[in-house]
Amino acid sequence: MKLTVIGTGYVGVVSAAVYASFGHQVTGLDVDAKKVAALKEGKVPFYEPHLEELLLEQQAAGRLRFTTEYNEAIPDAEIVIIAVGTPSAADGQADLKYIKAATESLAPLVSDGTIVVIKSTVPPGTLKIVDDQLKSLGKTRYYTASLPEFLREGSAVNDTLHPDRVVIGASDAFVFDKLEELHKPLNAPVVKITPESAQMAKYAANNYLATRITFANQIADLCDKNGADVQEVIAAIGLDQRIGNHYWYPGFGYGGSCFPKDVKELAAYSRAVGEANNLFNKVNELNEGRIPRLLELYGQKIGGWAGKKVAILGLSFKPNTDDMREAPSTKVVPELIKAGAEVVGFDPRAEWSVFMPNTPLNQVEDIKTAVAEADVIMALIEWPEILSCDFGALKLEKQQWFIDARNQFTPDQVVGWGYAYIGIGRPSRE
Repeated sequence: MKLTVIGTGYVGVVSAAVYASFGHQVTGLDVDAKKVAALKEGKVPFYEPHLEELLLEQQAAGRLRFTTEYNEAIPDAEIVIIAVGTPSAADGQADLKYIKAATESLAPLVSDGTIVVIKSTVPPGTLKIVDDQLKSLGKTRYYTASLPEFLREGSAVNDTLHPDRVVIGASDAFVFDKLEELHKPLNAPVVKITPESAQMAKYAANNYLATRITFANQIADLCDKNGADVQEVIAAIGLDQRIGNHYWYPGFGYGGSCFPKDVKELAAYSRAVGEANNLFNKVNELNEGRIPRLLELYGQKIGGWAGKKVAILGLSFKPNTDDMREAPSTKVVPELIKAGAEVVGFDPRAEWSVFMPNTPLNQVEDIKTAVAEADVIMALIEWPEILSCDFGALKLEKQQWFIDARNQFTPDQVVGWGYAYIGIGRPSRE
């Protein structure tokens, strides 16, 4: 098949490369000339494992190309996939301006019988907006569909190649058949539903996962009050098959480019349709207030942040990515500086000066340098380099606190190294 993917962010560029690896002829289209030039050399403006190798491999094989020109990318495409950004608007709902701009640009060039697919995260009803826009521009023989993505940053290539399911939202048998054929190499379950259900499924999935994290955090807060250990509680309830022992992450709250955005957008959408008094608005509220609350609590335990030297380990929002959007560090560091602490940071990939140029942080290149004079070590993100570090060899001849912000360390081990241990919803240890 001949495919065009409009937008070369995380979703677009990974999708384009993977579809090309199936043997299809794929064109990646983006209006950013600098980004397109870099992609032609196999370079992406973010870190994603295995992506650059896949880009170079597929371009060398002649199955993948990139361009800035709609008139090169659209006319021969059997399937046009829109994967542009949908930032939040002022009212909190998804801003569809890039979806509309892409539709307006492709409409005069699309061939009869082409399937126009939305892969971006959009609210129910968006496909009708695109359909109306195409009709207003004189198009009569085309098809539309929704094809939400469920990939995770840091494992986007693997998630795209090995999905739990492929969700196709459409109303025509021809479209279902064509898109099912496109995804046949994945050997994954195919869910065929309406476009509205497909779009709602994406929001529902991310909001459920965010709610699960928030639930774990609320239980952790209660454990702090009564001496229980949240990890033991999770182990106990996880054996219930209705609950499961997967995806429990008590910590500083959810972050990244998807969960905060999708929870806020579903909350705003619910308010817009007259369902304001619901769970999603509360989940967003609890997550927003979590980091200030925890820092106040920990400040009390260590005798105040003023004058303390704090080593922040992990600046990205999760391991295996350099993405700092809604990362815990971007909220923790300004709060600590405001409280009078001196902060040093370390991350294997993320660059603080690029994302937060107006907030002073001394980012260093290794853990040893980061903790050299620290009164407090805060392990924010579970990068392998951080989890495998021998902090016992780095212990200083003074009292030091070790804040395990993801409960990834064993309290006995941390205390054995000589630190005072503080976890999430776990009894403090000295």
